Amino acid sequence: METVPIRFELPNGVRVVHVPEKGSIVHCAILINAGTRDEVEENTGLAHLIEHCIFKGTRTKSSLNILNSIDSVGGDLNAYTTKEETCVYVSCGLPYLERAMELLADITQNSVFPEKEITKEKEVIFDEIQSYRDSPAEQIHDDFESQVFRNHPLGRNILGEAASMRKVKKVALQEFVRKHYKGRNVVFSCSGNISSRRLKQLASKYLGTYGTANGVINRTPFEGYKPTLFKEKKTTHQAHCLLGNQAYASGHKNRIALILLNNLLGGPAMNSRLNLGIREKFGITYTLESNYTSYSDSGIFSIYFGTDPTHLDQTLSLVHKELKKLKDRKLTDSQLQAAKEQHCGQVTLAAESSMNLVINHARNVLLFDKTDSLAYWLKRIKAIPSSQLLEIANEVFDESKLSMLLFAPKN
Repeated sequence: METVPIRFELPNGVRVVHVPEKGSIVHCAILINAGTRDEVEENTGLAHLIEHCIFKGTRTKSSLNILNSIDSVGGDLNAYTTKEETCVYVSCGLPYLERAMELLADITQNSVFPEKEITKEKEVIFDEIQSYRDSPAEQIHDDFESQVFRNHPLGRNILGEAASMRKVKKVALQEFVRKHYKGRNVVFSCSGNISSRRLKQLASKYLGTYGTANGVINRTPFEGYKPTLFKEKKTTHQAHCLLGNQAYASGHKNRIALILLNNLLGGPAMNSRLNLGIREKFGITYTLESNYTSYSDSGIFSIYFGTDPTHLDQTLSLVHKELKKLKDRKLTDSQLQAAKEQHCGQVTLAAESSMNLVINHARNVLLFDKTDSLAYWLKRIKAIPSSQLLEIANEVFDESKLSMLLFAPKN
């Protein structure tokens, strides 16, 4: 039987989600409603820099203390930044849950951002930027989002740019944290064998110290998408191509159906339509996939492939052929049933990862102020009609609305 998450809210607005689970391991995460799109333009990359620097010392802990706190007991401490959120998370043995909660609360509230460490982490991020630029298959995704969301905060690269990063001062990091890391901008989520009473005690002790005022959320919705085509010459052997369109926001009624459609078209399974119709049939690509990412007020759908330049036109033609099939014909009952069974199986498998579950619950609370059960999601997937998929395909896959970015090898 599926475990129902327990939710409560502290007086300062911080929301807490707990998934009771048997076992000797706990997973916990703090999710903060602040990311790249919340930066001011002159400080691009600031949110990601903060994620690096919160591990570099607090009022009571050195950088070494922070790293040893969880590593010394065999646990895992990590973090990530997206365009709309920052997450810090820990997996460790059950006896160390209080240590994990204290650490997560401390580094997200009391980091001192030593100047020396800021300078050092900037250099680390500069290397990260160069590493990603050495991988066109990764760079093209970020560049394409900048193309689709042109002149808008959603188009900013999460890593930022070296030129703007060099100018970022300590006070900017402190001000960003002061504005965003508090109140209902913060969700703590965990899974493990702990009583609700004990968790409420620990949450009040360590999470009750966040500022009570709601964090500042002043996001400008993206408007005015126009399809564009760009081609860049790169020192590569392959041609890298990405095409796509603006898509649905996180709260849109068509989001779940587009997730299903995207999975059918170019999801991770080897029997996706793009993989069977292009790679398996013709052997002209190695990586071929489609992706859909939703944001709070917008989204993006894309198809990526890398191929030998001599196969570029053929691959593009075959991609459009697969899109046309989905626009022209409704799925048959058996095709729709197979697509749903596959996706439901994937969702169920993903839910077996406790950390995935913890972060997903936190994100749902952050976005929608609710948690949804696995059964609820499976029910929504199974209720999707083929007519809705056809309607979405004709809207999102409309060739006249598709943008394209091509990295072509230099001659």
